[in-house]
Amino acid sequence: MSKFTHLFAWVITLLVLVACDDNTATLGVDMMPSQDLVTKNYQVYDVTTESYAVGDSVLARTTKSYLGRFTDPETNTTVMSDFMAQFHSDEGFTIQPSVFNDSCTRFDLRLFIDDFVGDSLQRFKISVYELDKTLDPNADYYTDIDPTDYYDTNSEPIATKWFTISDRTIEDADRWTSSYTNNIRISLPNSLGTQIIRDFKANPEHFANTAAWQKSGNPCSKGLYFKLEYGDGAMAYINLVQLNIFYRYHDDYIDRDTVGMASFAATDAVVQATHFKNYNLDKLLDDKSVTYLKSPAGIFTLATLPADQIDVNDTINSAKLTFTRYNDVVESPFKLNIPNTVLMVRLDDYLDGFFENYQVNDGKESYLATFNSSTNTYQFSNIARLITRMAREKKNGTASENWNKVLIIPVEPTKDSNGNIVKLNHDFSMNCAKLMGGTANKVKLEVIYTNFK
Repeated sequence: MSKFTHLFAWVITLLVLVACDDNTATLGVDMMPSQDLVTKNYQVYDVTTESYAVGDSVLARTTKSYLGRFTDPETNTTVMSDFMAQFHSDEGFTIQPSVFNDSCTRFDLRLFIDDFVGDSLQRFKISVYELDKTLDPNADYYTDIDPTDYYDTNSEPIATKWFTISDRTIEDADRWTSSYTNNIRISLPNSLGTQIIRDFKANPEHFANTAAWQKSGNPCSKGLYFKLEYGDGAMAYINLVQLNIFYRYHDDYIDRDTVGMASFAATDAVVQATHFKNYNLDKLLDDKSVTYLKSPAGIFTLATLPADQIDVNDTINSAKLTFTRYNDVVESPFKLNIPNTVLMVRLDDYLDGFFENYQVNDGKESYLATFNSSTNTYQFSNIARLITRMAREKKNGTASENWNKVLIIPVEPTKDSNGNIVKLNHDFSMNCAKLMGGTANKVKLEVIYTNFK
């Protein structure tokens, strides 16, 4: 073979190797001429997995709120949720100067529903309480937050509301128009809206920004607690809460009386703290023959990787880990969804504040996998870097107690305009997946080793 032919073959081999995997864990191997590589062997290792209970406590960093109670027909587990929300005051907030009698004609809340799980015709009752303590926008809040720490439990609610997620007071013809957005409307006492209007007239600086608004002492200025009192069978995903003040005033420009509205909204500039409570998780955790992924909060899967069986003298060219989902056995129109995206992260990194520190998957010690409906699996295609690092830690005597443990966690990624993941949060959607593993069927880690001649 001529030198030119040999060089051409080496370049083709290099391109094939690089195209197969964009993970740079094996970059040194990929750049070697193919005749200098030897595939030592292909090994399959058993991976120990178990369900990992997080109960009701995960970081509640989300721009949505959740309201309702739903029992999963597949597992017979129940999730209940209600929430607290603060309201943002825009810098340009204003109320028209010629309001008649400085009084409010209507004061209401709108809870706009982005999606839901369950039966939209199930009836629910909520009570609305004013918070007497401000939620700190710089603090981390968790889904086991106790709302009783933030409002007077002896006070009366400022409103109560019976509702269904599908508002049957709206005509079908109106409901299906493009301008209609499904929402829950809650009427509040006009007297509270009148207090806000009069304070704006007397002290406009109270509305200059959110911090000033929260210190103003106005009704609803510290936020509201939407307490679930009654109902089961549905969970609403609420993407916007809006506080509206309506009033009549004289519009000098058109020289006639008209209706004005001023609004405050619960946005990502203020705290929205959802309170979740899970019931009947014990029977899932007690089933050692399988593992579960269940959100919101609920259950993760803990895997112990066999990195102590890995030969660190050789190069791991590929390490693939696959989790297979069991199909549901209960037929129901209200089945939960399957988690779409899951994160693999080292247990110690999770406990040390992976989400609190705004970390994202790095392809070294944390990875993402997406559910494949064709194969019914989550596949982490190459975790070679992670396995190699674990094995070296063990060999060097730097391994922690949890050195070879990883969590599989349902997550919701946020991407920028270029498709890059810029944020990872816990997935708070109503999801559940039963996975092969536990004591019945071991999860398999497939490893391909290479070394040099």
